[in-house]
Amino acid sequence: MNVHGPHPVAGRAWLGYLGAGLVAIAVYYAIPREGLGVGARVVMYCLTSASAAVVVVSVALRRRDGARLPWLLLGLGQVVYSIADSTFYVLHYLLDRTGYPSPADAFYLGHYPLTVAALLLFVRRRTPGRDLPSALDASVLAVVAAMLSWLYLIGPRARLDQPVVVTIATVAYPVMDLAMLAVAIRLFMGSGKRPGAFVLLSANLLAILTADTLYVLQQLNGTFQAGNYLDAIWLGGNLALGAAALHPAMGAVAEPTAVRENVLGPARLAALCAAALVAPAMLVVQHATGRFHDVPVIAAACATLFGLVIARLAALVADQRRLAITDALTGLHTRRFFVAQLPIEVERARRSGGSVAVFIADVDRFKSINDGHGHPAGDRVLAEIADRLRRAARAGDVVARYGGEEFALLVPGAGPGELTAIAQRLRDAVADRPIAATDTLWLPATVSVGAACYPEHGGDPAEVIAAADRSLYAAKLAGRDRVVVGTTHADCEPAMLDHLCRVADQVDRKQRAPHSSRAVARWTRLLALELGHDERAAHIAELAGRLHDIGKIVVPDAVLSKPSALDPEEWRVVRQHADHGFRLADTLPGFFPVAQAIRQHHERYDGSGYPQGLAGGAIRWEARLIAVCDVWAAMLTERPYRPARTVDEARRELRAGRGTRYDPDVVDLFLDLHAGGRIDSPGRVPG
Repeated sequence: MNVHGPHPVAGRAWLGYLGAGLVAIAVYYAIPREGLGVGARVVMYCLTSASAAVVVVSVALRRRDGARLPWLLLGLGQVVYSIADSTFYVLHYLLDRTGYPSPADAFYLGHYPLTVAALLLFVRRRTPGRDLPSALDASVLAVVAAMLSWLYLIGPRARLDQPVVVTIATVAYPVMDLAMLAVAIRLFMGSGKRPGAFVLLSANLLAILTADTLYVLQQLNGTFQAGNYLDAIWLGGNLALGAAALHPAMGAVAEPTAVRENVLGPARLAALCAAALVAPAMLVVQHATGRFHDVPVIAAACATLFGLVIARLAALVADQRRLAITDALTGLHTRRFFVAQLPIEVERARRSGGSVAVFIADVDRFKSINDGHGHPAGDRVLAEIADRLRRAARAGDVVARYGGEEFALLVPGAGPGELTAIAQRLRDAVADRPIAATDTLWLPATVSVGAACYPEHGGDPAEVIAAADRSLYAAKLAGRDRVVVGTTHADCEPAMLDHLCRVADQVDRKQRAPHSSRAVARWTRLLALELGHDERAAHIAELAGRLHDIGKIVVPDAVLSKPSALDPEEWRVVRQHADHGFRLADTLPGFFPVAQAIRQHHERYDGSGYPQGLAGGAIRWEARLIAVCDVWAAMLTERPYRPARTVDEARRELRAGRGTRYDPDVVDLFLDLHAGGRIDSPGRVPG
């Protein structure tokens, strides 16, 4: 069934019309130019011109689809054009009125707006989307055409010493032709089908533009004579328009087509390069001929072409990048983009002391959709799920198609406390309502979601992805259609953690401060809970406090137990213990937050600490707690290089470092807890 309705004319009627018209043109030139032949020539010319108007209007009126309006405008433009022809030839041949301009010129100029409007409608209907590359390419050619038109048609005529009305009429023709040419170039260079009717329409426009240009040139050099070869070109263009309307594919000229990818083919590239070189070539011509009054126009054309070429290249680069990072089916980012973006966000979070979350969602039982309803149905389901996930994400989040039926979401700034809520939002968005797999089939869909975040579940992008994958796998094993959030210290081997604790005890003995690390762990946990952190966060802080000095295991005993001041080299060795402790703790799966706190516990609140020179909130909160607890334990414990301080001295020391070495809020809380009797002795043996 033809959705456009039955075509009014089918078969090869367009060929018959075109053949009859060519015969009419031949008869026109065969008729004598004297006596009765003059009237016969006028009748033959006007009938041939009017036939195109009658054909196009009648065919357009009988259509009921999107092609009707643009073809009707073309037909009306041809009606005005045929009136102009009749007026001109009657005045010129029968009434011998050869003055210029004549009433016919008003009709000739009047047909241009209708034609331009019709061409714009064709462009709009053929490419409903945004086709910026074609628009830029057409603009390049239009600028060159405008420059040439000014140099050889508009400018010379405008500079002649003649009546104003003559100048206006003469200049109006190339200006109108230029407007029609610009839109025609956009039509030719855009996407869309190019059936026989499109070719015939193109021939019509080319013929009119060519004949009009030659007409103006002949007017300029005084060689124009009515009835010369230009009549054949004009009439041929009219016949091409009528044949286009009669062609069976005339409706296809206005059919929408997907915008082509932004690719510069050899032919188009050659045309654009040649066009871009025309303006500099015209400067050379101006120099060679000694005519410099048009140099500003050429310079403006050069600047405009340069801008258009740069814009074209920018559009090409942007489009190629979009294709590289966009999944064709879902419109989401590709896995390649996601994997490249994650390290950037992790590094940003590492510098700022923030976090970044990763969610991996897998469509449950997707294979049964493909097997039971076909891959096209499966593709529609995937596309709809992708759209729902995109709408469930926030601005700034990265949503990607991670695999066949897997999707990934990257959420900068999301911490462990938000993971469950975000993952649940994704799950609910997908399961909200059935999905139209076909026009008549609606299927329910669910996803399993695994979540993890940096730094709680991994110290680098690979570890975070691995943690999210493990969580997704756990969600699948648990029955699907559920959310699982990654874990941290619970994943590590108890034996490995026990070994590191023994290392911490060994360091305490080497420093002659038994049980010091255990005291720091107790106090750090207490501070964390008092500050409102949950049990899980407090446990991480406690572990970091327990292991904060394990890096000193690699420091020589002679340095740790030296009774006198350390020299610069010995201080350099001691300062490395924070990094050594980080590397030791980071060997445990999921222990990166603990390792980071160990590395940062010698950072100072004012940024003067080591090893990274962090300051304020950039220091992990666990490390800021450990810094206060560690220095308190050290001050109250006798060391080889100094005696233990009294409690009052230690309190004064903490207050002195408040806001410079230590977080002021932590110092205040610690001293309040100590005054309340909740900070015990660092040497207390744990029970």
